Amino acid sequence: MDGGIITKAGWQFWIDRGGTFTDVVGRAPDGSLHTHKLLSENPEAYEDAALQGIRDLLQLDDGQPVPEDSIDAVKMGTTVATNALLERKGDRTLLVVTKGFRDQLRIAYQARPRLFDRQIILPEMLYERVEEVTERVDAQDAVLEPLDLDELRPRLQAAFDDGVRSVAIVLMHGYRVPDHEMRVAALARDIGFTQVSTSHETSPMIKFVGRGDTTVADAYLSPILRRYIDRIAGALGNVNLQFMQSNGGLKGASLFQGKDAILSGPAGGIVGAVRTAGQAGFSKVITFDMGGTSTDVAHYENHYERVFETIVAGVRMQGPMLLIPTVAAGGGSLCHFDGARFRVGPESAGALPGAACYGKGGTRPTVTDANLLLGRIEPNAFAEGKMKLNTKAAEGAMIQDVSQHLDISASEGAFGVTEMVEENMANAARIHSVEHGVDLSHFSMIAFGGGGPLHAVRLAEKLGITRVIVPANSSVGSALGFLS
Repeated sequence: MDGGIITKAGWQFWIDRGGTFTDVVGRAPDGSLHTHKLLSENPEAYEDAALQGIRDLLQLDDGQPVPEDSIDAVKMGTTVATNALLERKGDRTLLVVTKGFRDQLRIAYQARPRLFDRQIILPEMLYERVEEVTERVDAQDAVLEPLDLDELRPRLQAAFDDGVRSVAIVLMHGYRVPDHEMRVAALARDIGFTQVSTSHETSPMIKFVGRGDTTVADAYLSPILRRYIDRIAGALGNVNLQFMQSNGGLKGASLFQGKDAILSGPAGGIVGAVRTAGQAGFSKVITFDMGGTSTDVAHYENHYERVFETIVAGVRMQGPMLLIPTVAAGGGSLCHFDGARFRVGPESAGALPGAACYGKGGTRPTVTDANLLLGRIEPNAFAEGKMKLNTKAAEGAMIQDVSQHLDISASEGAFGVTEMVEENMANAARIHSVEHGVDLSHFSMIAFGGGGPLHAVRLAEKLGITRVIVPANSSVGSALGFLS
């Protein structure tokens, strides 16, 4: 090492950018592994956690460029697209559909999401406006009505002039006869739209609604994902940059799209957990990944569970992806009294302000605060000792929001919080197992993520599981899954 720069090529980095923490694993040229964990959002200290993690492991000075000839590959999973979908913070999107199908994606299949709710509140649609185009192709590939681009052009131009830059094109039977979608896409690009997603390229499968929703999600998420990727790629230069897809495979950064990124991080965790369990001789495992924002569970019995259509944040997504049930329960899940009962989650404190014990402005108690008060977390060893946790702040928050309502001590309130979050996770695992006919008593549990090992044994007891595996470097388990 000379001046902080590794002069011999060969470093590899595997990075999981989560909602609260970013996990970085680096393999040096000599084969040794180095782990690092940073808050995903910490603008006072760094612009991007993934890049900062690389810089820290390479021991670069501030302002010193990343030496691209020192790095063989960077493999990442990111929640950038997932969070944008959950928070509805994607790019403004225009939907172009066959004339007469303006409301088809809103109507969908007319299913009631919760059968006994008297008032159905449907999720907000991702597109902000719809334009119909005169055209029609039937299921036998015959053109029933020719495409009229002259009629469509001024309306696309009006949307562009209003500031819309993303367009999703979903035409009837477009997956079979893509010519009309291709011609509309060419018109959109000619006008100046920077993101053009067509259903025959994004999701070339039957069923208008699933195909349409997937295409809209791709148009909505790809720009924000592309901006993030371009920032990373710009800092890394010609480094081989790859991203984990929802199906468990890696894809080059230039080809990575919004539709690929919904389960990017969790997929890496499952792949890594299964590989680790296999090395230990276990072929039937339930993976338990508890992070700062959510918990992901999955079964593995000699094969990965996959689905080809699922609903994520109220949006139908078509395409192969790992089956990963998610619970809004993580270390940052907020504990609160809603006037009738106590709840843990689904709100999360995130990276900023984070848990009360972080000392970054958070005043409400979280699961991390509860674990600190119960002595399960060493306050001076959190995040590799780089974050000193404030036990007094955690105690004050727990008393104010939990204990005073029940006239109990802060430690009793903390125990109640952990019991609630563990029961929430156990219920999710039970439901998933019953739906798939799986007897969990025959499985081993492999725990990873920042909070997984803290709760694994109690969760296993609730589920009737008798063996818990906690691998080395379990806190960065998802990042290790990108090794493949």
